[in-house]
Amino acid sequence: MTIKTLVFDLDDTLLWDKKSISEAFRLTCEHAKAQTGVDAELLEKAVREVATKLYASYPTYSLTQQIGINPFEGLWAQFDESLPVFSALQRLAPRYRNDAWHQGLQACGIENWQLAEACAAYFITMRRQSPFLYEDSLSVLAELQARYQLVLLTNGAPSLQNEKLRLTPELVPFFESIIISGDIGYGKPDVRLFEHLLATLAIEATETIMIGDNLMTDILGANRSGMRSIWLNREAKPLIEGITPTYTVTSLTALLEIV
Repeated sequence: MTIKTLVFDLDDTLLWDKKSISEAFRLTCEHAKAQTGVDAELLEKAVREVATKLYASYPTYSLTQQIGINPFEGLWAQFDESLPVFSALQRLAPRYRNDAWHQGLQACGIENWQLAEACAAYFITMRRQSPFLYEDSLSVLAELQARYQLVLLTNGAPSLQNEKLRLTPELVPFFESIIISGDIGYGKPDVRLFEHLLATLAIEATETIMIGDNLMTDILGANRSGMRSIWLNREAKPLIEGITPTYTVTSLTALLEIV
């Protein structure tokens, strides 16, 4: 059957979120180094490790896993308290951020709660000032938009994902529909999210291709729903047993050879 709709993931497919987070860490740790002499690379490593452990220890962890919100997003995200499902995350977030930086500094031999709070706030500012798209994101979307319906399907909290889109407003006009897992209640690879997309847009799975960087979310979910899939594997990652993409490419530009 002819392909009519292309469904894109957002983070680390079109939006280079890993680079944005790395840049925010670099700038924040350099800020701490200027005040204390701490090794910036060691501090980043310590805060990443502490944040990951803290994040998994909270009662909200199962929700973040279900929706698809990672520990480093939690270090800067604002959650919409008008949605009960996210109110606990919003209440917890300030403590989580401050504790992550405080314990990270402690791991580097620095006991300074005031600096930890300053770093937590500085990280948020630096992340907002560091949005990155892949260099071929806009050109590829522009070419594909002329021939296909384009849809964005992203995991995460609506407030956070919408903020990312506000920081990169040039992405939004390409998409006829934007679906965020937090609005629905479950994230990729849950087949219900893909079924919701198909039903909402009145499209058939066989007329649709899912494009994303993550085998465990984008590709597995597409496979479960009957969609074809394109795995965007920029980093030469190995396949995971039991998850087979229809196609594999190493850049967005290479999509044009397939679709």
